[in-house]
Amino acid sequence: MDIAALAMNMKQTQLMQQVSIAVTKQAMEFQEQSTEQLLEVIDAPHPSLGHSIDISV
Repeated sequence: MDIAALAMNMKQTQLMQQVSIAVTKQAMEFQEQSTEQLLEVIDAPHPSLGHSIDISV
């Protein structure tokens, strides 16, 4: 294999790794946002919770 082909192959491999890392970062950011939204929903008070008392004698 000649030097030019080897260099081109290395650059292509490097570019593929950079793209893979960028896509992984985007997926992680999306997952983080989804998790934050889910936690906000879980922590939100229930609209009818605490407005009535159920008493039996």
